[in-house]
Amino acid sequence: MVIDNRAGGGGAIGTEMAAKAGSDGYTLLMVSASHAFNPSLYTKLPYDSIRDFAPVTNAAFVPNVLLVHPSVPAKSLQEFIALAKSKPGELNFSSAGQGSAIHLATELFMSMTGIKMQHIPYKGGGQAVIDLIGGQVHCMFANLASSYSYVKAGKLRALAVTTLKRSPVYPDIPTVSEAGVPGYEFVSWFGVLVPAKTPKEIVAKLNTQIVKILRQPDMVERLRNIGMEPIGDTPEQFAAHIIAEMKKWDKVIKEAGIRIN
Repeated sequence: MVIDNRAGGGGAIGTEMAAKAGSDGYTLLMVSASHAFNPSLYTKLPYDSIRDFAPVTNAAFVPNVLLVHPSVPAKSLQEFIALAKSKPGELNFSSAGQGSAIHLATELFMSMTGIKMQHIPYKGGGQAVIDLIGGQVHCMFANLASSYSYVKAGKLRALAVTTLKRSPVYPDIPTVSEAGVPGYEFVSWFGVLVPAKTPKEIVAKLNTQIVKILRQPDMVERLRNIGMEPIGDTPEQFAAHIIAEMKKWDKVIKEAGIRIN
């Protein structure tokens, strides 16, 4: 297998290449949650996120966690929400960039809680976390796996995880939903697509083999060691998931007035 990592445009550059590739089953596209964001974020995309692709399977997801700098006087999610409401616009949050998953997760959180914070976008998640540790920003929704060591070392405080169920990595930390924002959920997911005209029998074969791999004990262990949880659903289930995600985030993006171009 040859991996062609084409970064840029929130995944749009690599996605366009895959949309124009042959439909023989030898070109697979690994997409993230940004695949569902981009149609609402960009004025025009060189592909159609639904029409130009056939879903194979949703491979895995990564929980996120709301982190605050230790200087923030909030020990729980409810205390943090109360603090933000008492100082509208004074708290700020970092993200991996305008329209990034982290940005949208925070916009959804603000919409559901009625708080207002200042967005500080960075050119990547790494620098956003570094400045959070340094105290330049107050909070951030970050990848659970990559932030675990900082929380354990006391450099950051974890208030809540973004999945509907508690994470085995942070079993003592509540979910955002149970801690006071019922129904809040944000999950970073990663799935496999192929060009739209790929024969159904090839899609079915790819699905069978990929799901089989995802369920192997060593693969499950490897994924969980980096904070990911395997999924391995059917093409139909993944298709429904993508559509549901597009509808959910289109509403958030429009309400927040976010546009990339």
